[in-house]
Parts: sequence; C-alpha cells; structure tokens
Amino acid sequence: MKYNRMLIEEESPEQYGYDRIKYNLTESSTTDKTIKDVGIQIDDDLVLCYGDHYGKPELRELIAKRYNVSLDDVIITVGACMALFITYSALLAENDHILIMKPNYPANIEIPRTLGCDVDLYELEISKGFQMDVDSLLSRIKPSTKMVSITYPHNPTGAMINGEDLKKLALACEENKTYLVVDETYGDLTRGERLPHVTDFTDYGICIESLSKAIGVPGIRTGWIVNKDPKRQEMLISAKEQICICGSVVDEECAYQVLKRNDELMTPIKKDVEEKFDIVCAMLDQQDVLEWVRPRGGVVCFPRIKDEVELDTQEFYDVLNNKYGVFVGPGRWFGMDDRYFRLGYAWPEKEELKEGIKGILRAVRDVRKKP
Repeated sequence: MKYNRMLIEEESPEQYGYDRIKYNLTESSTTDKTIKDVGIQIDDDLVLCYGDHYGKPELRELIAKRYNVSLDDVIITVGACMALFITYSALLAENDHILIMKPNYPANIEIPRTLGCDVDLYELEISKGFQMDVDSLLSRIKPSTKMVSITYPHNPTGAMINGEDLKKLALACEENKTYLVVDETYGDLTRGERLPHVTDFTDYGICIESLSKAIGVPGIRTGWIVNKDPKRQEMLISAKEQICICGSVVDEECAYQVLKRNDELMTPIKKDVEEKFDIVCAMLDQQDVLEWVRPRGGVVCFPRIKDEVELDTQEFYDVLNNKYGVFVGPGRWFGMDDRYFRLGYAWPEKEELKEGIKGILRAVRDVRKKP
C-alpha cells in the first residue's frame, strides 16, 4: 500500500505547535481533560502484560451494555482511527466499491483509497443544510457495493440523520449484502435524543466510536468496534492482532474508569458545550460574510465565506493565522474549497472562542476586495 500523509494531520495544531496559536478553533473535541479531571487512579500492582486481544473485558462489558449487544461483539481499538483502519482493511479488497459521505474525517476516505478501493463520494451540500437525501444515496448503491460509510453526528458539519432514515438505509444495505459502517464518535454530543445504533437494525451494521471527542481524553487512545456477525468479528480481530496484537493495558484501564463515570462526566461537558454553542450562534447569526448551518450534534460546524465576498483565500488564512492568531480547519483538510473551514467551538475557553470568531470576521474584512 502507498500511504499519503493527510493534510489534517500534517497541518494539525499539535504538529504546528500549540504555543504558536493564540485562539485555537481547529480542535474537534471538548476541552482536553487531565487525569485529575476524570478521576483516573492507576494501582501500583497493575501488571504491564499483553492484554486481552479483544480488549479489557470489563471495558467491553460497559460498551456492550450501551449497544445492547454481547461482550463478544465488542473489540477495543487504539482510537476510532484504528477502528476504521481495521474495519476497512479487513472487509475491503482492491477495486471494491465503497460509498462514502463527503466532506468527512479524511481517514474515512483516505484508508479505502490506500487500499485501492473504488471510492465513490456522496457529497453533502451547504445549500441543502448538509442533509443526506437517503433515496439519492440508495440510488448510488450498486449490486457490487461492498460498503457504505456514514458519520453521525457528522464531522465537519454537525449535521444529523433521523432514526427512520438510518433504519431505511440499514435495511437496504442488508438486502444488498452491503456493510453499513457508522462512525458515531460524537454520539454522546447529539442535541436531543441520541441516534439508534445501526446494529439495532441489521447484522450488516458496524458501529465505531471512541472516548476522544465527547469526554475529551484523546491521549488515552481508546476506541471500539461493535459488530454482531461472528465470522466478521474473526476477520476484525485477526486484523487487530496483525497490527498490534492488543491494546495498552494502561490505556484500557483508564478508559474503563472514565466510561464507568460517563454520565457523570458528560453532564457538565454538555452544559459547557451548549453555552459555547450559543456563543457561536449569536455571533455567526449577526454577520453577513459567512453562510453556515447550525450543527445538530458534535462540537464543530462548517461555515463558508460567501461567494459575493471577493478575496484570496491564501491571503485570508495568512492574515487569520499570523495577524490575529486564529486557527481553524481549512476546507482543503476535507477535500473542499478553502472558502469552507471547520470551526471547533468546544475546546477553547469562552472568551477565546469569542475572540477567535471576531478574528475570523476581521480577517475577512481585512482581505476582502473592495468593489
């Protein structure tokens, strides 16, 4: 396989240097937590051995209860990105047809491309509120389609699908013997009732999630795959064992302690996210240079500089970064025009968020060509 480095990683704030960023609106998670914040305690007698290849049983049991599946249906992975890699590499082969949403978290697209798959992109449009037309998507499924991959709440737009449409898509995929992969990384940050799991509707469904985004503990590198088909599970665990054998027993113990307190930890996080969401709505609803769609889940949105605003996007990002110290995720990270950018609003403090948005609007004003 030939790997190409993804721009979202090459230009990420951790690679650029957090000390060089004043207002960080690139992050797609809630504020990073400390060990003290989430109450992790590691006993001195924890044995640093090879762990269960499927993952710590107690952790898998917690996840199984969330999904109403059995312990054997859960595999722990090193973050959601590894879960995606395992799923795609185990179930897809060269030239297999896969239908994927765009824009998307880049790994969802780049991994199948690296595998040599026939990658077919279903594009979400801002003019349609980034909403998926399920019938339109279904019309793109061929008899040979091996997999459909969707993400909800959606990254980078924050769009949602309803449960009936998810069920309709799931049953159509089952009829076609097509895997339906649902990246649910932002599931706990849904506004209103959380979406049903695709595994509720079909054994052809595969769920992927992690602790990185909602609780804000990406440093313990823990995600998971939920899949109810035993033969497929054998393929997935075989892929994991050939990549890393097992996960870190330290990370999985940390994840277990965090997930045990999930509801308790999420209560203040959700309050903080909603307060920051209100700030974004108040500021973006009162300006006239950006078009945007209010997210219905997650902690990101995907504004676009309006067509009538004439400017050079390279100059815009230069001024935004270097004059105002504001960083966002440019459209190119997601294979889109740089008039789009992902704005993450849950990671910075409230005043930093306000100043960051002000910086965006000032940068547009500074570089806008006068009529």
